[in-house]
Amino acid sequence: MDTRDLSSHTIYRAGRGIEETARELGVDPEALIKLSSNENALGPSPKAVAAIREHAEALHSYPKASHADLGEALAERWDVTPAQIWLANGGDGAMDCLARAMIDPGQAALVPDPDFTYHSMSVRYHHGEVHTYPLVEDDGFAQSPDRILDAYDGERMLYLTSPHNPTGSMVSLDEIEEIADRTDEETLIVVDEAYGEFADRPSAVELVEKREDVAVVRTFSKVYGLAGLRLGYAITPAEWADAYERINTPFSASEIACRAGLAALEDDDHVDAITDIVEWAREYYDDELDAKTYESGGNFVLVEVGDASRVAQATKERGVIVRDCSSFGLPEHIRVSCGTREETKTAVETINEVL
Repeated sequence: MDTRDLSSHTIYRAGRGIEETARELGVDPEALIKLSSNENALGPSPKAVAAIREHAEALHSYPKASHADLGEALAERWDVTPAQIWLANGGDGAMDCLARAMIDPGQAALVPDPDFTYHSMSVRYHHGEVHTYPLVEDDGFAQSPDRILDAYDGERMLYLTSPHNPTGSMVSLDEIEEIADRTDEETLIVVDEAYGEFADRPSAVELVEKREDVAVVRTFSKVYGLAGLRLGYAITPAEWADAYERINTPFSASEIACRAGLAALEDDDHVDAITDIVEWAREYYDDELDAKTYESGGNFVLVEVGDASRVAQATKERGVIVRDCSSFGLPEHIRVSCGTREETKTAVETINEVL
C-alpha cells in the first residue's frame, strides 16, 4: 500500500539541536551556543513555567475551560471577539486551520521566495497549489506591493511575513492594505507575525478589525519562549470566524499550553527583558560583524558571508551554531539568532575569526 502522491511536498528541516551537535562533535553540550533556531535567549517565561508546574496534576482533564479562558484573554488584548481567536498547536497549526478553512483542492496560495517552509506545506497538505513571488537582495528583500502584485494571479491566499524569516524585512500597514485593496475580494491576505513583538511597529490586527480579507498569525514560541509547548493562534475577520468550530480538531491547544499561555500574557517583565536584549544584539551584529547585515525586525539577523555552508560548519566546530540559509535558497547567507549579551559577543568574535 502506498500513500497518496507526496512528491510535490517539501520537508521542514529544523536546525539541529545542541545535543545532536554535541554528539557529532564529541563535546559537552554546555560548550555550545545555539543561535540557529531563533529561540528566546532568556528561556521560557518564568510565570509560564510556574503555571505548568501548578497545573500538571490536571492533565487528566480536557482543556475546555483553559482553552476558552485563553481565547478570551487574547480577544481582550487584541480588541476582537473570542470567536476570532483560533488557538492552535503552534503558529504552524494556525496556518493549517486557515488552509483547511479557505483552500478547495486545486486552489492556490502565493508565498514569498525565500520563505519559512511551512506556509507552502500547510497549503499542499490541503490539496492546494503553491505559487511564489520573489524577494530580491538588491532592495533589501522588501515585500513591496508592486513586486507581489506582479506575481499575483487570483490566488485564494497570499502570505506576507512581517518580520520575514529569514531576512528580517517588514511590511507596513499601508502596504498590507494596498495589497488587500488590489487583490480579489476572495483572496485572503495572511500576515505571519511570529516575530511581531520584536518589531517596533503596529500589528496588522488593526486591519482585521475593519476588513474581511486579512488574517494574522501569532505564536507564543518566540517572545514568550514557549517553543517547546507548541502554542499559536490566528486572528480572523469576524464575518467568518465561526468556521473555526467546523474545521478545528478537538482541543487543538493542550491544557498545559493554555495555562502557560495565560500566565505568559501577564509576564511583562520577561517580554521587556528579551525585547531589550534583541534590540541590543541586532545593533551589535550590525556594528561589529565583518560582513554585510540586513535590517531586521526579528530576533535574528541575516548575514552575507560568501559561502554559508563553509562558515556555518566552521563556526559550529568552534562552538557556535548558526543557520546555513542555503536551504532557503540563500547559499551566501547565514542567519544568526540574538543571544544573551555574552553569547552574541562570542558569536561575533567567532564569525569574524572564520571570515
